[in-house]
Amino acid sequence: MVVLNKIYTKTGDAGETALGNGTRVAKHSIRVTAYGTVDELNATVGLCRLHATGDVDAALSRIQNDLFDLGADLCRPDMEKDGEAGYPVLRMSTEQTERLETEIDAMIKRLEPLKSFILPAGSPLATHLHLSRTVARRAERLTVELATMESVNEAAVKYLNRLSDWFFCAARVANDDGKADVLWVPGANR
Repeated sequence: MVVLNKIYTKTGDAGETALGNGTRVAKHSIRVTAYGTVDELNATVGLCRLHATGDVDAALSRIQNDLFDLGADLCRPDMEKDGEAGYPVLRMSTEQTERLETEIDAMIKRLEPLKSFILPAGSPLATHLHLSRTVARRAERLTVELATMESVNEAAVKYLNRLSDWFFCAARVANDDGKADVLWVPGANR
């Protein structure tokens, strides 16, 4: 259980932070930037939830919890040393990505195929979901970059890739099952 009885510790005042295994690194390290972007993504999902109800809100709640799991996964390097931790290390699982895929497949059944690119617009929920999609893509790019330098759980990268697809489909559903999507008109303002 997590107990936060003090919010500021002053241990980061010199520009370093502790990773999940206790290692101190610069706050601008790619690993910290990756899991910090996942945290930012989670905040955008909170904005989506201001406009969501029912099953969509429940799905977004699950995603927010998954994003905390993802942050915990990314903040702990050296996957090969997980057994030395003395406790179960939290890592993303393939089941979390598979759940997203099942939900994406259900959403796609409600949508007509796209014949144009769409703009990140429409209803308030759709617009916020598009914002989450773009932040998810940035988190994915940073995580992939991190994976070129250090070990990263492959399930974490797959989850982020699928999550941006989930947000895209959910945004279309939020736009009256795609009927209220705002279509891109190439060169419209030349």
